[in-house]
Amino acid sequence: MKNIENIELEGKNGRPILCDLRFDEKGKDQSLIIFCHGFKGFKDWGHFNLIADQLVKNGFIVLKFNFSHNGGTMEEPIDFSDLEAFGENDFIKELNDIEVVLNDVENGFVSKKLVNWNKKTFLIGHSRGGGVAILKANEDPRIHKVVSWAGVSDLLNSLPNSRNLKRWKESGVYWMKNSRTYQDMPMYYNFVEILYANKERLDIKSACEGLKIPQLIIHGSSDESVSFLEGKKLQSWNRDAVFFEIESAGHTFGGKHPFEETSLPEHSKIMVEKTTEFLNAQ
Repeated sequence: MKNIENIELEGKNGRPILCDLRFDEKGKDQSLIIFCHGFKGFKDWGHFNLIADQLVKNGFIVLKFNFSHNGGTMEEPIDFSDLEAFGENDFIKELNDIEVVLNDVENGFVSKKLVNWNKKTFLIGHSRGGGVAILKANEDPRIHKVVSWAGVSDLLNSLPNSRNLKRWKESGVYWMKNSRTYQDMPMYYNFVEILYANKERLDIKSACEGLKIPQLIIHGSSDESVSFLEGKKLQSWNRDAVFFEIESAGHTFGGKHPFEETSLPEHSKIMVEKTTEFLNAQ
């Protein structure tokens, strides 16, 4: 297995996009998976590398990346040393980041490494990344299938109640505690303004209804962060979508950070198995 780390792409919004690429050099006719992490996440969180390795063993090329404004840096990709970037993030920036990655896959550094790529590209996103992946899949014809793992159904749900939203507007910044790093992480009110100014483009319901490609929705019945009902909503908006429930699975399908085990948790094994079956189906 070949693993190319620290691929740095120039983002559209002033900060780089950090990627890694995994593939079997001896493989033939391999489809490409691009993976999008979720809120307060990063490409190397928990067991994401083990998941990517298993997908490579299953015959895929896997490209993981950090959104340009996730708060990490080239030097510190795991801990959030660039809180200013985190505070400036918004969903349009994340859609732009996926665009940059797709462009590089088509004609850039990554494209030169994809010698066994069959020109099929699949987009997978976890949590908030699942919602963003659906949005991008609906607007970009270069994506052939889309998968959400514990994906959100409504980006407006990320906003606080009206009273706190008013306080956010008045102060210009909303602070949240990161339970892992104990940092107070800022989100500037521009996040809200961008969301409301682009409500039609950022409407996941509309995106699901408009999808012209196969869609897989995987959700754990015991998801403590994104309700199982959100997964069912995604399914209700696209009658052709494949929905798979993992009984008793939580939001991260058994993963945690740091993840010190050398094999995948059982719920993640099921998730990878069902994802592989879906992506391989004609």
